Amino acid sequence: MAPRVLVSDKLSKTAVQIFKDRGVEVDYMPDLGKDKDQLAEIIGNYDGLAIRSATKVTEKLIEKATRLRVVGRAGIGVDNVDIPAASRRGIIVMNTPFGNSITTAEHAIALMFAVARQLPAADVSTQAGKWEKNRFMGVEITGKTLGVIGCGNIGSIVASRGVGLKMRVVAFDPFLSVERAAELGIEKVELDELFARADFITLHTPMTDRTRGIVDAAAIAKMKDGVRIVNCARGGLVVEKDLAEAIKSGKVAGAGFDVFEVEPATESPLFGLENVVCTPHLGASTTEAQENVALQVAEQMADYLVHGAVSNAINMPSITAEEAPKLTPFVKLAECLGAFAGQATEEAIKSVEITYDGATAGMNTRALTSAALAGLLRSQVASVNMVSAPLMVKERGIKLTESRRDKTGVFDGYIQLTVTTEKQTRSVAGTCFSDGKPRFIQIKGINLDAEIGRYMLYTTNNDAPGIIGLLGTTFGKAGVNIANFQLGRDRPGGNAIALLYLDSPVPEEVLKSVLAHKEIESAKPLEFDVADAAA
Repeated sequence: MAPRVLVSDKLSKTAVQIFKDRGVEVDYMPDLGKDKDQLAEIIGNYDGLAIRSATKVTEKLIEKATRLRVVGRAGIGVDNVDIPAASRRGIIVMNTPFGNSITTAEHAIALMFAVARQLPAADVSTQAGKWEKNRFMGVEITGKTLGVIGCGNIGSIVASRGVGLKMRVVAFDPFLSVERAAELGIEKVELDELFARADFITLHTPMTDRTRGIVDAAAIAKMKDGVRIVNCARGGLVVEKDLAEAIKSGKVAGAGFDVFEVEPATESPLFGLENVVCTPHLGASTTEAQENVALQVAEQMADYLVHGAVSNAINMPSITAEEAPKLTPFVKLAECLGAFAGQATEEAIKSVEITYDGATAGMNTRALTSAALAGLLRSQVASVNMVSAPLMVKERGIKLTESRRDKTGVFDGYIQLTVTTEKQTRSVAGTCFSDGKPRFIQIKGINLDAEIGRYMLYTTNNDAPGIIGLLGTTFGKAGVNIANFQLGRDRPGGNAIALLYLDSPVPEEVLKSVLAHKEIESAKPLEFDVADAAA
């Protein structure tokens, strides 16, 4: 059955055609997002939901979305999506961080010019028949210091435009490297230094607990007298009442705002103040940007629903269409390693360590880790997947450690997963050969080469004569066929393991018979979501 997508906000009709061209059924209902009750009534029929800002994807809506696999937001902000609730349900949330970057950056520059030269007020005055040439005394941009708070996609474009305008540009961003700053021709500084030096300040950071109110009365007190502030990022980054007081006192010479603490903004402490330029969240409002983000979100959602490629996901590692063919076998391997450990472990898990050796260390290890954790938890939580698993591990207080290292063995690359409980530490490692099939190469420190089948039995025992015969006889009497058999031991007469490949699940009475043998230490029936490769 073809995947089905609902478009509940106003998106370009070209985006709708992209879905259709990729084999995705699509229902275009651009006004439905405003009717939360009607949306909740039909959302259970869809695999994907394409939105802008009008649709609110709440926890209640997600509860109704029993089939939903992906939410695509045409634009950067995902404030209207309950991401934790979506993650718990295994729903991928995507945005389009690049589609409107230039448009928003240009709007910030436009507001900076408008505030510097008081253009809106001058326009109103002139069109009213006045000629108040002396009233509108502006300042030059050239040679001034521009302070950029947040130097990601949009902030870096604003910074480069500032350099082009012959401004001195300083930037605060914890994730901005010195090398990247040098590449942009700007200076990386701490926030207080930016406040002290900047003639113009522009904000381009997401809204988080740390950035909320980042420009308040205390911050403004650290700024130059006559500073001008532009916000095209998120309402709430600037405390509006504090800024209004600073403008009234003359501390701040002007401000340009495209976003507000409450939107739609029908009132604000900034409205009506001298030299404050306000626009109704127009940062992404150009023909090019609207088309770009709509096409981008349609392509991303279709690629995921049809091919499994994940890009620009908020709550899951991205897997590009180009890397998917190479990565997919190792994603399945990681999931099987996790599934082995999860099914073989009975006690509460304290910690998980995942080691990527050789070629796997250079892969998309975030995706591999998510797959391993999903496999690990699946024996306890049936609905877990790569999206929800990392969150569930964190909620359960399980410590996760990841490490990468150069090639250390005979394999070009492998993954090792180690699980620690109160009673024991269990380790399993695997790799993929050129055939793309996942294999176990080490269990409990014992080397072996075992493909992974759908139904298996894993036993640990003393290396003693008769074990193979015992297992064969026991399963034969029960009418359960053994398709294949893999053995391993650490030394003659020491610890040994066995993996049996079966045509059907292990019957309870057979498991009891195996465990009754004095040489068998443990026996765990296993089931993996793979074809019976070893059959």
